[in-house]
Amino acid sequence: MSVQKKLNLYLHTYSLRFNLTLNPSFDVLAFIDRAALENFDGVCISANDPNYRHLGGKESWRFAGIKERLEHHHLLCDMDTSGTEPEHLRTMLKVAKSIGASKLRTYTRYTGSPDELVAQTIKDFKTLAPFAEDIGIKVMFENHEVFTGPEIVRVLEAVNSPNIGALYDYGNSQMVLEDPLDCLEAMAAFSLSAHLKDHVMIQAEDSPDGELSVLGVPIGDGFLPILETTRRLLKAGCKNIVFENSYGYRAPVKKDRMNKQSLEVLGKGSFQFAQHPQKDNEQYLLRPENYSSERLIELEDAMHQRTLSWLRTAFAKEGWLE
Repeated sequence: MSVQKKLNLYLHTYSLRFNLTLNPSFDVLAFIDRAALENFDGVCISANDPNYRHLGGKESWRFAGIKERLEHHHLLCDMDTSGTEPEHLRTMLKVAKSIGASKLRTYTRYTGSPDELVAQTIKDFKTLAPFAEDIGIKVMFENHEVFTGPEIVRVLEAVNSPNIGALYDYGNSQMVLEDPLDCLEAMAAFSLSAHLKDHVMIQAEDSPDGELSVLGVPIGDGFLPILETTRRLLKAGCKNIVFENSYGYRAPVKKDRMNKQSLEVLGKGSFQFAQHPQKDNEQYLLRPENYSSERLIELEDAMHQRTLSWLRTAFAKEGWLE
């Protein structure tokens, strides 16, 4: 009798984005091969720009080759895009189907007040839902630097479709000054997958552009509650965990979410500040533009291996890996 896996561990293309963009010999097929070699259960491929980013282009022959390689390695697959406009998402759902993906992540690109954004997103997803159900792919709405967890839930409850769910990101609620575990409490029951990463906060005076911001660091080097978050996700029934090492990713805190009460979280818990991030410490990749392509690839590979080792060791101790 087969044993039910406790979780499916996916590798996100963003974890190796410098390889994919700066190394001419490393493409999406090489990425899939590497994910298989590193014993991942699946991959998540970003198609989040007009030329479909890590898919390598928009030609249909590429999609067939990707699907074939995934099937060869028996890997699960999700795909990323952004924007909630129904016409755009119909196109991306067809692309996802072509490469063999079962889920498509997206987030809003509209601007406006939270209430305006919620209303427009509900309208979009209600229009899209029948097509998503027909094509058989689930759309995952991510808490991506704009919405709080309860706002995501407002959208999903209003849409009320089995094919429109959530993707919980371990740290992106920090950009709206929402504690990640508070966000998770709201989103857990709706989450079909999760982006696992680690963050530190960067004070305005330490930031290259002078803004209070969130910085991705190697997993295990930041302040996000990785194990507790994973524990709660699994308890809620979400067993798809995407290893998305966001080393060097930086995003500002949203100014419209700053007020006296919300700013009180700074310096505490998950919102602790990096200490002396401007020093010669490659743990904090604040200015990637200062590095050569070769060095960025070297750093990414080193951080990838180190953080993957941390993750597998920690997850094995919890009994989450076979």
